[in-house]
Amino acid sequence: MFQIENLGEAKFKSPLQLSTVRGDNIFNFVDDQDRLVYDLSLEAYNHCLANNKEPNCLEKAGPRQNLYFEPNTITAAIVTCGGLCPGINNVIRGVVMALHYFYGVKQILGVPYGYEGLNPEMGHNFVELTPDSVKDIHQFGGTILGSSRGAQDVGVMVDTLAANNINILFTIGGDGTLKGCNAIGEEIEKRGLDISVVGIPKTIDNDIDIIDRSFGFETSFDIAGNVLRDAHNEASGAYNGISIVKVMGRDSGFIAASAALAMPVVNFVLVPEMDFQLEGKTGFLEALRQRLETKKHAVIVVAEGAGQHLFQKDEIRKDASGNIQHDDIGIFLKDKIKDHFKEIFPITVKYIDPSYIVRSAAANSSDSVFCSGLAYMAVHGAMAGKTKFVVGRVNNKLVYLPISAVTQKRKKIDLESEFWFAVLQSTGQPFTL
Repeated sequence: MFQIENLGEAKFKSPLQLSTVRGDNIFNFVDDQDRLVYDLSLEAYNHCLANNKEPNCLEKAGPRQNLYFEPNTITAAIVTCGGLCPGINNVIRGVVMALHYFYGVKQILGVPYGYEGLNPEMGHNFVELTPDSVKDIHQFGGTILGSSRGAQDVGVMVDTLAANNINILFTIGGDGTLKGCNAIGEEIEKRGLDISVVGIPKTIDNDIDIIDRSFGFETSFDIAGNVLRDAHNEASGAYNGISIVKVMGRDSGFIAASAALAMPVVNFVLVPEMDFQLEGKTGFLEALRQRLETKKHAVIVVAEGAGQHLFQKDEIRKDASGNIQHDDIGIFLKDKIKDHFKEIFPITVKYIDPSYIVRSAAANSSDSVFCSGLAYMAVHGAMAGKTKFVVGRVNNKLVYLPISAVTQKRKKIDLESEFWFAVLQSTGQPFTL
């Protein structure tokens, strides 16, 4: 299930002066047989024991003693795709520094504006990346390479990689980007080319399956938490004041839920995973009325993909990445709340949408550390000839995973989980709406 593909036998000795023995106080090379159990539950252990089966294991990330690529002869490239996210520049910097200083790779190219940059017809030229050119970029949000959404012809992109003698392509992006990376890898395999493709999962929604979290997510709910604090000030500063804060979360509500836990002034969290109802005795509007009668103010945080079942949809619209375009639940809620309370009692509603401010911010300290670790481990895996893999943290350990394993479905909040129960305890909202 979690087998990582390799381009071939690793024949070159690593330039890293690491150890192979325990106890000498020097970090050890990681062997491909160093694997970590995926399911840590006693139930899974007993099942494997009873059926005489090996458990599903993950390949531990880290530097290998032998490399597939001869470092001073190769060219690496980096591409960033999809929406912005805190930490992209940190990852770019980490990859460049690791290639240059750890392995002595001389030629590192930046692919401008996402996968468009691998299509010559778009007219974007590669940029050279050096330690000097990237040394300060971690201080800024966004991506110095630019980004774009939408697919390009896989054959054309592989032609571009081959024509420019690129040996390793690092792709930084979310679900669609990773699927594109895997498709590039499959085309490379069909042609018998020696090119490694690597995914570094990026999405503030934290919806990449299997991995604990994606980079940028923690910064996002950190910043959103500060917005919620101010929204609470607005709500509590008015009689029957209501603040509605809409955050990103197309299919998963991790930002909304985590921000509410980080800044526990929120009274309602509405996420895509729940099919809440507006009307009725157990509906959201009735719960909001009870809250206002008791406390005279309320703070609501809603993920952008929540409540889509409440809209009349004549057709399904998709963006350039193939994602379903949602109707604006924030404006919808604001209008519905105003209409509902018009004949009950006066209210004051403030609507705040910080989405693009959140996603374009620079990474916080925790995410910055995480981004560097992901970048370094991605480089180690690529230099060893591994391909069509992502680096991610699972059970709090950095591992390599096949791209195909993490793109089968989106990770969502389990409404029966301890995490969601913690949200309900923090907000005091009913178990069902």
